[in-house]
Amino acid sequence: MSNPISVEVINFGDELLVGIRENSHLKYLGERLSHFGVSITRSRVILDEPGEIKRAFAEAWAHADLVITTGGLGPTADDLTRETIAQALGLELVFDAAIEATIQDRFSVLGRTMGPHQLKQCYRFEAGEALHNERGTAPGLMYKNAGKTLIMLPGPPHELQPMFENQVLARLQADGILAEEEVYVLVRCCGAGESSVEQMMQPLIEKCPSLTVAYCVHFSMVDVRLSCRDGSLSQEQLDSIGHEARQLLGDDFVCFGHSSLAAVVCREVLALDRKLAVAESCSGGALGTALTDVPGASQVFVGGVISYTDDVKISMLGVPESLIEQHGAVSPECAVAMATGAAEQLSADYGLSVTGYAGPGGGDADNPVGTMHIGYHSPVGVWSKTVRYTGDRVDVKARVVQAALDMMRRKLRKYKMEEFLSGGSHD
Repeated sequence: MSNPISVEVINFGDELLVGIRENSHLKYLGERLSHFGVSITRSRVILDEPGEIKRAFAEAWAHADLVITTGGLGPTADDLTRETIAQALGLELVFDAAIEATIQDRFSVLGRTMGPHQLKQCYRFEAGEALHNERGTAPGLMYKNAGKTLIMLPGPPHELQPMFENQVLARLQADGILAEEEVYVLVRCCGAGESSVEQMMQPLIEKCPSLTVAYCVHFSMVDVRLSCRDGSLSQEQLDSIGHEARQLLGDDFVCFGHSSLAAVVCREVLALDRKLAVAESCSGGALGTALTDVPGASQVFVGGVISYTDDVKISMLGVPESLIEQHGAVSPECAVAMATGAAEQLSADYGLSVTGYAGPGGGDADNPVGTMHIGYHSPVGVWSKTVRYTGDRVDVKARVVQAALDMMRRKLRKYKMEEFLSGGSHD
């Protein structure tokens, strides 16, 4: 780890270039490698064509210390990566009976018969190693020579990621390519823009000239990555700087690491030994989805109501018809009534709701398209918040879910702090 290494990633697949499938590999691999002190130097997406594959790989192998490829390892005719790279390296492919047995076992578990075309996946480099595929049939491949390392991974993310986590990381750490532990601190915040966060971080930057600060923005969240490229700061010192950053960020601080807002909210509610329910109109279940994406959410999340029409708001959530007639279904008053109704109807302590106009149609003078009202019900009171967004329907829905969760996060932490300062109990 004393000298920076060069890393190139090559994604093989026509479907990536024509937009049939999103290329999530670069984000995932870049994030995981950077956790352990290595950054990707270059990345390319290449057609499933032997000439293109050979040319791209030859260039990468000539210049990089670590080459990672994704895709092209399956049993179909367009899966050409294994054979083409073997030719480029001048290596023989050998049939591995252990791979065949593994694939046979997988088909047996699925109650299916393994076809002869599957045997294409049973070959590995003579001087290389096969990487077991926990989720599919195509094994990964690893080859090392003259200080260089090649890692070949399957294309489907649900196969690639566990293979990388459970097999590749340990091998790269054992070879000294990756650090044994994470070498930076990630501070996640919400509510302030990137430029505002940068200003808040300025005292730390001035105090620690060797500190490297990088920012990443995604759906109202700003991630601040603190690291030290020259190695002059220890992990303990970086952790200490991270806690200083937390103080500077104040209420905008969400967590250390990669936890989602939903996960943070679930942790806070669990710590209070309470339950949460949601009511959604324009978000159409996205808020409930965000919460149920959190492992263990069942300990705090009891359920939700997608009340897309006024009749459902009235019948399922108990929103008074007179309230809707007076204030409208898209209003702060309705949002609070929805949150209260969700908590009461589903026997929860907290209720969180969203109603608004996601677009492209709808809206009026008081509530133009993009207007969203968030309602929050708690044992100590109710609140509402109005936000307005531009963008398409999907973008607006995603952003209001984040805003709702962030509102609840802030209320919960304020409540806990008030309890702590007063010496009271949450029970």
